Amino acid sequence: MKDVLWNLNPMGLGYRWFGRPLLRFQDSEKAHGRSLSMLRFASNNPFTRGLLKVLYRPKVSMPVTLFGTEYAHPFGLAAGMDKNAKALRGWEATGLSFVEIGGVTMLEQSGNPKPRMFRAPQSQALVNRMGFNNDGSEKIQRALQDHVSRYGQPGIPVWVNLGKSKVTPLAEAHLDYGTTFERLWAFGDVFVVNVSSPNTPNLRELQDDEGLVRILSHCKAVNLQCSETHGSSPKPVLVKVAPDMTDEQLIHIAQTARANGADGMVVSNTTVERPTSAIGKDLSVFQETGGMSGRPLRKRSTEMIATVRRATAPDWPIIGVGGISGADDAWEKIRAGATLVQAYSGFVFEGPALTKVVVHGLAKRLAESGFSTVEEAVGTGLA
Repeated sequence: MKDVLWNLNPMGLGYRWFGRPLLRFQDSEKAHGRSLSMLRFASNNPFTRGLLKVLYRPKVSMPVTLFGTEYAHPFGLAAGMDKNAKALRGWEATGLSFVEIGGVTMLEQSGNPKPRMFRAPQSQALVNRMGFNNDGSEKIQRALQDHVSRYGQPGIPVWVNLGKSKVTPLAEAHLDYGTTFERLWAFGDVFVVNVSSPNTPNLRELQDDEGLVRILSHCKAVNLQCSETHGSSPKPVLVKVAPDMTDEQLIHIAQTARANGADGMVVSNTTVERPTSAIGKDLSVFQETGGMSGRPLRKRSTEMIATVRRATAPDWPIIGVGGISGADDAWEKIRAGATLVQAYSGFVFEGPALTKVVVHGLAKRLAESGFSTVEEAVGTGLA
C-alpha cells in the first residue's frame, strides 16, 4: 500500500508534478550534480536552511541507539549520493538521521567514461557505472577539516564508505582501504568497507575469504592505532555486500566478516541483474552495463537481510538499503532484521520529502504494532 502521507505532503506532490518531469530533460549525472549544488547553496544560507527544516524535517521522535550513538530515527542517506561530502548541512537540514559519504578511494579518480548514469522512470530504478569517481581521500580529508573549522562538528553521524582505487592491485587492496580509513578516521562515525561495487574491475573478488579477512585485519590495526592517537574508542567498521550471490555465499561472507571483527553489515549494494518485465525507455536503460538500484532491488535486499539475520547473532547490526521509496519498504526491512535503513534512488524519484514520509510512516506502523522502540521491532517479521 502506497503511503497516504505522501498524498498529504504538498512538497512531495510538487516534486512529483514538476521536479520529476523536468529530470526527464536532463542528463542523469548532471541533474544529480545540480541538485547537490542547490542543496549545498540552500543549506549555507540561514533563511533557506531554516526553510528546509520546516518543509522536510520529520516532526516525530523515534530514537534508535546503535554503536553507542543515538540516531533521531532509523532513516539515513546511502553512499553514492554525496560522494565528496559537499552538502552535509543540507542533509541534516532535511531531517536525515545520518549520512554516508563516498565511496572514497585512496587516490582521486574520475571514474568510468560518460554517460554512466541512467534513469528507468517506469521501474523507478537507476543504472550506473560511475566507477568510484571521487576527489580522493586527501582532498576529502581537507574538505571535512574545512567543514569542521567553519561550522563545527556535523549535527548527525557521518558514515564513510571506503572503496578501492582502480589502479591498486587486489593484493594491495588492504593498504588502499587502510590509508583512506586513517585519513578520514577523525571525521567519520562509522566506516563501511565496500567490496561489492560492480563498477570497479574484479572488486567483488575481495568478498572471498582471503581478500575480506586481509582488509578487515588491516583496518582493525589502523582503527586501534588511530584510537590510541586520538585518545578515543575505535570506530565501528561494517562490510557492504552485493546481492548477486547465493544465500550460502551470503551466509559465509556474513559469518566470515563477523568472525574477523566487522561490527555489522550493509545489505545491499547494486545488482547486475535486471527486471524481466520492463517497458518503454526502461528497456534500453536496463541494457546498459552497470549496477541497478531502486525499486526492483527491494525484494532481494529484504530477503538478504532476513538471511543474514537468521545466520548471525540477533544483536549483530544490519543496515538495510535497496528499493526504499516509502514507509512500507523501510518497515519491511526493519522487520526482516535491519536496525537502520538507507535510501539513494528513492530520493531521485520521490524528492527530499521522502524522509518525512518514511519517518512519519514508520512512527505510525510502530504505534500500530504495539512496539515502544524500533529496536523492539527489528527481526519480528522472521518466520
